[in-house]
Amino acid sequence: MSASAQHSDRSKLPSSMANLERNNKILLDLVRQPGNNLCADCGVPEPDWASYTLGVFVCLNCSGMHRNLPAVSKVKSIRLDHWDDSLVEFMQERGNSAAKAIFEKCVPAFFYRPQQKDCVVLRDQWIRAKYERREFTEEDNYFLQAYNSDLFESTLWKKGKDNKQFLKRIFLLSRKDFTLRYFIKEDSKVPKAVISMKNLNAVFQPEKIGHAHGLQISYLEDERMRNLFVYHTNGQTVVSFFNAIRATRFAYLLKKHPTLRDNDLIPQITTLCLKEGYMEKTGPTQREPFKKRWFTLCSMNRKLLYFKSPLDATELGAVFIGTEDHGYSVSESSSRGMRGGRWHRGITFETPGRQFVFMCEQEQDQKEWMEAFRKVISQPMTPEDYANEANLRRGK
Repeated sequence: MSASAQHSDRSKLPSSMANLERNNKILLDLVRQPGNNLCADCGVPEPDWASYTLGVFVCLNCSGMHRNLPAVSKVKSIRLDHWDDSLVEFMQERGNSAAKAIFEKCVPAFFYRPQQKDCVVLRDQWIRAKYERREFTEEDNYFLQAYNSDLFESTLWKKGKDNKQFLKRIFLLSRKDFTLRYFIKEDSKVPKAVISMKNLNAVFQPEKIGHAHGLQISYLEDERMRNLFVYHTNGQTVVSFFNAIRATRFAYLLKKHPTLRDNDLIPQITTLCLKEGYMEKTGPTQREPFKKRWFTLCSMNRKLLYFKSPLDATELGAVFIGTEDHGYSVSESSSRGMRGGRWHRGITFETPGRQFVFMCEQEQDQKEWMEAFRKVISQPMTPEDYANEANLRRGK
């Protein structure tokens, strides 16, 4: 190679490095701007990846899901990768807010928008719905019409009530009477169950169910909580069913509370429990042996439910959690004088009618349960809560 050619190559190097540094600085400035400073898909702060075909800034976790859509989205690190001038210009033109106006133009109020803490299938299908299927751009109303139709049918695998076997069942949501029915066979005329939207809840529970697409449906049956555990191997099918449940619940709530705004109703459509896990429980005299039980605490119905195991179909019992003004309180306790408990991190829960003692295995569990109890106790009670409290007392 001639001396002049070598000199030419060396002179290009600082120039390309300068371009790289300049482009990375532009991207780092862009990602600090309002709208870009949160992941376009899950809302986590300080995203450090971007889709240079969609023009959005995303977090590391969501960037991995974008990689599964190579025909739609291509991603780079805004810190580590080389960016051409044209790609940087596109990111300047687009950005998260402009992309949102396109890809989230008409997201229905009931549609679940996943956050960082949500399970993979919810986040993955949210990204696919926005960018791959373009469900919310108004280009094709097929998906929105399906959610808003009077009937929505889905075939899912459901766990048997008294065994661990999952069997195929047909589920039918109806807006006509705000119900969820399920049938054992496709040609069944009579449903196995008719479930009212009034007290229905649905939440993804992949770890508990043992399937990445596992969904738990809970509802009241004869004043006791009943659980259905379902899944489908296709992520789109099970997430669409979940959002169809939310659409039907939302329609029910709109009819029940015509004067409330959407923003007041949306948190009531489906709710995550505050805390779930094993504790040991003793009986009313506190001289009975401790028994290990699976507990679920939900702020929406102010109940601590307990089951023999996590996948039980029906609760063994429930404890209502009122406010401090009505004689409810929670405190730490010791296991001294208690019979048969293997765990020693105690919680004493006082109600107007009885004192409950629970034991946790770890200090962290005890702390989390105490925080969950206190959160519910601090919330004011609604007229519906007073009715639930009276029903529980009558049932005891």
